[in-house]
Amino acid sequence: MISVTKLLFNTEYFGDSLRYTKGSRGSLHGTTTGSGPVVVWNSTRTCNLKCLHCYMESDAQKYEGEMTTEEAKRFIDDLADFKVPVLLFSGGEPLIRPDFFELAEYAAAKGIRPTLSTNGTLITREVAQRIKDIGVGYVGISLDGLREVNDKFRGKIGAFQAAMEGIQNCVAVGQRVGLRFTINSHNFAELDKIFDFIEEENIDRVCFYHLVYSGRGNKMIEEDVTPEQSRQAMETIIRRTIDFEERGLRKEILTVDNHCDGVYIYLRTLKENPEKAARIKELISMNGGNRSGIAFAEVDPLGYVHPDQFTQHITFGNVRERKFGDIWTDLSHPIMAGLKNRKPLLKGRCARCQFLDNCNGNFRTRAEAVTGDFWESDPACYLTDEEIGLV
Repeated sequence: MISVTKLLFNTEYFGDSLRYTKGSRGSLHGTTTGSGPVVVWNSTRTCNLKCLHCYMESDAQKYEGEMTTEEAKRFIDDLADFKVPVLLFSGGEPLIRPDFFELAEYAAAKGIRPTLSTNGTLITREVAQRIKDIGVGYVGISLDGLREVNDKFRGKIGAFQAAMEGIQNCVAVGQRVGLRFTINSHNFAELDKIFDFIEEENIDRVCFYHLVYSGRGNKMIEEDVTPEQSRQAMETIIRRTIDFEERGLRKEILTVDNHCDGVYIYLRTLKENPEKAARIKELISMNGGNRSGIAFAEVDPLGYVHPDQFTQHITFGNVRERKFGDIWTDLSHPIMAGLKNRKPLLKGRCARCQFLDNCNGNFRTRAEAVTGDFWESDPACYLTDEEIGLV
């Protein structure tokens, strides 16, 4: 996750303390030395929508074998013991679980910051108030464009309007809320409209996700943006972030799942302001790039532990059988060991890139989806050979 706002203006939001501190880069098992990773818990596979790019391949059916309330509480106890700072409730649609509020409140009581990733369609004013009252730190609502574009991706007419109402209900009760937007060739042209939208709706935060080829998203490889479109997207994001800051609008703008974004911002700034660029380089060096298997973990509805939410086919253990911390520090699995020290294993452009310390080889699952090799170069890197020092 790259905070465009932090890099450009050195502003401070909650997540920046996990991403940009001197203890971040050297940690092998968490966000910083002495802390565990941010954990995404896909608490259910069931969902009331059917998104085209869903990595969980979720739908409306009820799935058997998902963790019970008591099992989930034991899991949360283990996370607290391992000093996990954030538990992101995701899905499927996590609000479908009848015990969501009980479990989120339980996590908060254990000192873990609960956050919520949702499609927003189930957030009535009453639900929004309950989310705020139990101490959910942040609600991320997924949109993939404005009305028609979003509804096509979400597989349901009216999904945009329902999500809009969910956003408005969060804003109305003072619950911190933001958008999650996955960039692809179908919605690439909507970026400016999304910035207009978050200003009009008084939304605090937006995360622009790069497409990862996993689950149903694996069928969208040919529908991803081109390298040139990625660069154009970054130019739009940078331009609008600067505009917000200059007009005194406090908005947190981030990009996710492509760490060459930070390098792109650095190289762009270097041409105009070398002193500012040096500070950006220091920040992306602290962050260290992609940290799947290190500072970021995922646990699926059945309790299996994965390096991130997109890498469901690689499993390290099950929290029903072993404590999360024991699984996360066990290097007997070659992928877990490799992710914690991946530089000797990387191939192609990634292995020879002069910014490897800042990107850490980007996203492994995307590389595997295209090449069949987990350690090959990430095809979504849009930096030129000249920019990364190969010519």
